[in-house]
Amino acid sequence: MDAPPPQEDCRPFVSVASYLEAMQINAPRIQEADVERGFLLMSDLGDVQYLDRLQSDPESAGALYDDAIDTLARMQGRGTAYQARLPSYDARLLDFELSLFHDWLCGTHAGIEFTSREEMAWRDTCSLLIRNALDQPRVFVHRDYHSRNLMVVAGNNPGVLDFQDAVEGPLTYDLVSLLRDCYITWPADTVRARALAFHAQHAGRRDAAIDESQFMRWFDLMGVQRHLKAAGIFARLMYRDAKSAYLADVPRTLAYVTALAGSYPELDFVAELIAERVLPALEDCN
Repeated sequence: MDAPPPQEDCRPFVSVASYLEAMQINAPRIQEADVERGFLLMSDLGDVQYLDRLQSDPESAGALYDDAIDTLARMQGRGTAYQARLPSYDARLLDFELSLFHDWLCGTHAGIEFTSREEMAWRDTCSLLIRNALDQPRVFVHRDYHSRNLMVVAGNNPGVLDFQDAVEGPLTYDLVSLLRDCYITWPADTVRARALAFHAQHAGRRDAAIDESQFMRWFDLMGVQRHLKAAGIFARLMYRDAKSAYLADVPRTLAYVTALAGSYPELDFVAELIAERVLPALEDCN
């Protein structure tokens, strides 16, 4: 890894890599490090992303997701020893992430100017999503646990990458990142079954007070926060970093939000905003 210090600080990567190694998670092992100049020599996890394998061999999905969910459960369980050393996924950070959707996708890309009433509705939505995140049990959160950051490996699958932004945060965050992936979509009933299996085997067993309905509400609304954030980041990548390819992933990402609107009336404002104003602006750019 070549991470020039003026642009990137590789110290968080080194720290989190050591935590994952202690948890026996299959992440790159740091062989040598020169953090002052931003050079790391690491073990290699190959070049087969989960996304590549899932697209070329959909029949492998069951086994791959079983492995990924087992690894996530191990990260959360063994991560209790390390999570307090991580930055907190607090209200300020959650709110900043939501602002990316408001500012970059709605504002910069779609040219949407919110009325005062719409701003109030947006703030109500943000408050709902932030409260949902903060109400959950706090765990070790990878924060980008999805098919482009998981590698298919022969032993102790998956290999886990891109963990430098790990935080102490909501129970369902990594699970929804994995199952409602911005880069590949699975049937809603399959996603629900996998989420509830995780609850039954891990979250519910660890804390009997978390019933299925509470867990799924946490999961669903956590996904809304993540998907609004991700859509905003995809727009920012285009306008700030000249990386336009990610805009193609925005409709898939926001479809997860609009699909929930019927179950959560609290999401009506943001669902209508997406359907009536954001998505048409994306089509105009194609």
